Amino acid sequence: MNKRGHVLNAVLLSIGLGYVLEPSATIETARMMVELLLPVTLGALFPDVDTAFGKHRKTLHNLLVLGIFAAWPIYMGNLNYVWIGIATHYILDVVGSTRGIALFYPLSSTEYNLPVGIPVSSSKSDLVTVLVTILEVGAFAGVLFYVVPEVTAYTAEMGLSIPL
Repeated sequence: MNKRGHVLNAVLLSIGLGYVLEPSATIETARMMVELLLPVTLGALFPDVDTAFGKHRKTLHNLLVLGIFAAWPIYMGNLNYVWIGIATHYILDVVGSTRGIALFYPLSSTEYNLPVGIPVSSSKSDLVTVLVTILEVGAFAGVLFYVVPEVTAYTAEMGLSIPL
């Protein structure tokens, strides 16, 4: 995907996730959407910084970078939600484009993608971006409403608690 596709994905994702997290359709829903917008958009753009240095779709397009940004808020207390933008950037590059990304770089330079991608310059790239975003929001909602309660109930039965 190109920069425009990543920004479109981030904006639509912020709206969708904001509504999933705060489904009341009130000012709180709008506040959640706005709270997500900037960090998710910054995260969605960050991996392409590697066009200025290193190897594009390798240096900043890998699971190590995603892991650092996912763990950062836990230890530093800031940069919340940036990892969501980075993760969705990767998803768009793997699912939506023909080239893919090197998920295990620097250990391996092999680029992974799905055979359903389209060229970045395609006139259908915005449509693919919207479709992938809908799938992302649906997957997030499914995990939030079905998986998290099951895991929470199971850990409670085992006498454990996980902070969610």
